[in-house]
Order: sequence, then structure tokens, then C-alpha cells
Amino acid sequence: MGRRVRVSVVSGPLEPFAAGYESWLSSRSYSPSAAADRLCQLGQLSRWLEQERLGVGELTDEQAGRFVAARRASGRVSWVSPRSVMLPLAFVREVGAVPASTPLVAHGPLEELLAEYQRYLLVERRLCEHTVFDEYGPPARVFLEGFETPDGLRLQQLSAADVSAFLVRECPRRGASRARNLVCALRSLLRYLHVVGVIDAPLVWAVPSVADLRDRTLPRGLEPAAVTRLLASCDRRTLLGRRDYAILLLLSRLGLRAGEVAAVGLNDIDWRAGLLLVRGKGSRQDVLPVPVDIGEAIVSYLRYRPRCKCRAVFLRVTAPRDGLNRSTVAWVVRAACDRAGLPRVGSHLLRHTAATEMLRKGASLPEIGQVLRHHEQRTTALYAKVDRAALRALARPWPSQQGGGAA
Repeated sequence: MGRRVRVSVVSGPLEPFAAGYESWLSSRSYSPSAAADRLCQLGQLSRWLEQERLGVGELTDEQAGRFVAARRASGRVSWVSPRSVMLPLAFVREVGAVPASTPLVAHGPLEELLAEYQRYLLVERRLCEHTVFDEYGPPARVFLEGFETPDGLRLQQLSAADVSAFLVRECPRRGASRARNLVCALRSLLRYLHVVGVIDAPLVWAVPSVADLRDRTLPRGLEPAAVTRLLASCDRRTLLGRRDYAILLLLSRLGLRAGEVAAVGLNDIDWRAGLLLVRGKGSRQDVLPVPVDIGEAIVSYLRYRPRCKCRAVFLRVTAPRDGLNRSTVAWVVRAACDRAGLPRVGSHLLRHTAATEMLRKGASLPEIGQVLRHHEQRTTALYAKVDRAALRALARPWPSQQGGGAA
């Protein structure tokens, strides 16, 4: 016999929304048992609203926080985190029963300046949200907090010495890669402060480059045998295996970034022309040809891909059926490494693998730059170091020891 699913009866202010909520969960690929659990939560939330004499329209983030806090205080162990009420809140907002969450208003000179800076990066510089909020935002906050006073931000007298002191303090706490990110973010902030007139002098010149050996080493890439093992680790009899196999091919053959793979939508593939629209960094869009094996892998996955409203090609295998993000794509690579018995590598290493493999098969550097969509040729020029066949003709012979060397 199959598992019996207990149907929860919802009473209280949220009772009229129970049937719609159940259908909404089903459309997001929740199993009957998982939907029943969520309906049970909706019933508990509805009864709490009734006890507090609150209407549906008063179900704000703050009230939802009070609900989970009350459950924790009573010793409950389920639905006791703020994240646990995100799903019912999303539904009642989607159907218009509850107003949309009001964004937090920046208070104080520091928060207001950060908000304006982030708006500038998003709107005028056209940077993606990940770059703005994860890469540039935190360093900007750390830098500006050093100039916060009870009377506001002390930035009018900002000098090169202040910039140097900040870097001397913060860079030793980071590795070379994170220090480069800090320097890049600080240059962006200083450029913005000068453009809007907060500081008089352009202090970008006061930020030195990070000394490291990145340009003195060879670009790393996996050997073809290792890539074969990664691909073979995907059980293509399952939905998960078909999805991961297609993702690994896009990373290792076309050199897509993790975020670019996650951003691929159903409408981005022109099957008749065999073209893929890639949504890259800086809101850039490029078109790449789809090799036959990659197209076949995507089709094999799409035949079993669950039907849902999400237009992303690659979906989560568990409910809710949302599209993947860049972190999940990176995890696909790490999981494949574990299955193949290889040391874990990042998804960007497969981009280097694609470049070195194209170079090994005779592609020119400009052709590689077009596939990888590099903005500058000097970025692609890094792969000239691994073209040993071309470099061998430039190598000078080792000096002979014959003919009377120094005694």
C-alpha cells in the first residue's frame, strides 16, 4: 500500500486560501506529503492569527517573526525559523492578500551612501546583483565604517594616507585572490566618491596593485582523462544525472561560467539554428554555436525535466522547482569530483580546461577569446603559455659546455 497522506484542515483567517495554496504547491512540484505538511503549517499560522485577532492583511514580516518566536517559546521544533514561513508569505503576497514586503529604508549617512553607491553600480554601471552586493558592497562598508562619526561620515578630508592605512590593515588578513577583490572594490568606491563630489581629489591612483604570482604561473586545467571521469560519473538514467551531465558539458566544452549556466533559459536556445544565447558579465549577451553532443545532452534532460512555470533550463531536483544559481552549479562540479574520485575543483577550472583543450586542438588565441567572450586580448594571451608547440620554436638552445668554459 502507498503512504497515506494526512490532509490538514485549515481554519481561521487563512481558510479561504487553503485550496489555492495546495494547488500552488502542486504547481511547484511539491509531493502530496510535502504539500500536506505545508498545509498543516498554514493551518497553524492561521490559528495563531485568529488568537492574536489579526487579519490576513496584517500578516507582515514582523508578525511572521512573532509566530515562529511563539512556537520556539512553546518548545516546538518545527516551523521555528524565519525562513520556514517564507513559502506561505510568498503565496499570500502573490495572490494579493498581503501587501508586498516593504524594503528597508536606509537610515543614517553610512547606509544612505551605501544605498546610493549600490544603485549607481546596478543602474549606471550595469553590474549584476552578485557583484554589487557580494563583491563590492562588503568592502565598501568596511572602508566607510572607519570614517563614521556621531556627526556623520568624515570623508571630506580623505587622503591617500587614509587609503594606504586601510590597505595595510586589511590586505594581510586576506589571501592574494581576496586582496585583489578588495583593491578592485576600493577603486570602484573611490571613483564613485569623486564622481559625486564627496571627495575633491581622485584617489584611485593611491590604490596599488596586489603583488602576486598569478601572471607567472600556467593557467590550470584538467586533463582530458579527468574530464572523461567527471562526465562518466553522471548516472544518465536519472533526472539528476542527465542535468549534471549537460551542465558539465557546458562548462568544459563551451567554457561557460557558473552564473551563465544558471541563467540559461528555455527561450535562449535556437534549436533550428543551433545557437545558444549566453547572458554574461556586465549584462553582456553573446551567441555561441551549440555542438551536437551538448545539444543532445540538453535534449535528453529536457525530455524528463518537470513541467513548471520556471523558464530556467536547469532546475532543482526537489521542490520548489526553481532555477539553479551560480553556487548550485559550482556544487554540481564538486559533487562530480567526489563521485569520480578526483580532488574537488571549482567550476571556473573547467573554463580553463575548455581553453587549453581548444588550444591543444589548434584553435588560435583570437578564436579562443571569442568562445570565452573575453573583453580584452591580454586575458586570452595567458593561454599562450600553455602552447608548448609554438613556444618550443622560440626557445634558444642551451649553451654548449665545449669550447673552453671559464675555469
